[in-house]
Amino acid sequence: MRRTPCPERAAQGVTLVEMVIVISITAIIAGSVTVFISRPFEGYIDSARRAELSDIADTALRRMTRDLRSALPNSIRITAAGGVTYLEYLQTSGGGRYRAEPDSGGSGNVLNFAAADNAFDVIGTLPTLSAGDSVVVYNLAPTGTVANAYSGDNRGAYSSAAGSTINLSPSKLFPFPSPGKRFQVVQHAVTYSCNPTSGELRRYWNYGIASAQATPPATANNALLASSITQCEFTYTDAGSRTGVVRLALTVERNSEKVRLFQQVHINNAP
Repeated sequence: MRRTPCPERAAQGVTLVEMVIVISITAIIAGSVTVFISRPFEGYIDSARRAELSDIADTALRRMTRDLRSALPNSIRITAAGGVTYLEYLQTSGGGRYRAEPDSGGSGNVLNFAAADNAFDVIGTLPTLSAGDSVVVYNLAPTGTVANAYSGDNRGAYSSAAGSTINLSPSKLFPFPSPGKRFQVVQHAVTYSCNPTSGELRRYWNYGIASAQATPPATANNALLASSITQCEFTYTDAGSRTGVVRLALTVERNSEKVRLFQQVHINNAP
């Protein structure tokens, strides 16, 4: 005879004790897995954060290095005001050699150093010049009133160019000839300001050239180059033999993670 299953027995499910046991075992397994996974995961997060901070500092230093290599010889100056460090230089777009003597036929527009002159010939390729550019001859220092492009005694305003001749307006009497018969084309001044209080490294450009260093320059042309800066050091050393060295150090910190990068930039100061 076939027996019919008991309805009560067929309806039985998981008991409360079994559920508690399963939950307990699951919690133990999850806790064990967490112990093994959390450390590598935290290490990955820390590594990613350090990489991000290194990238911030490295990008800023690379930009500053590229800019400083286009600086007018002997134009770098550094000062600090209100806890902010300022590095300024005059940006050049090129240069060339001016005519110092007439050619074999007795002709050619020679740059006159005995009286104010408004034009001179370029030996070789004429550099690219634009409105607002200046011509600087034999810049020797970023301070003082002699052979200093900031004060303007050796800086003439570019007017126009025709053939191999550069025209200046007004006429300019440069104080000293260059031993190498060289001149540089200056576009504008550039300043980097580092403010550890606000954590910002900013770049200012295309503002008026002044004998006194502005802190900061009055211009709408500025951009944030890096953030989370907690410390910066800018120093300049005249290494002699027409060479200078700029030392740049930036410390970037975020969420108790700190990265410090250092860069040296060799500057050609041969005027």
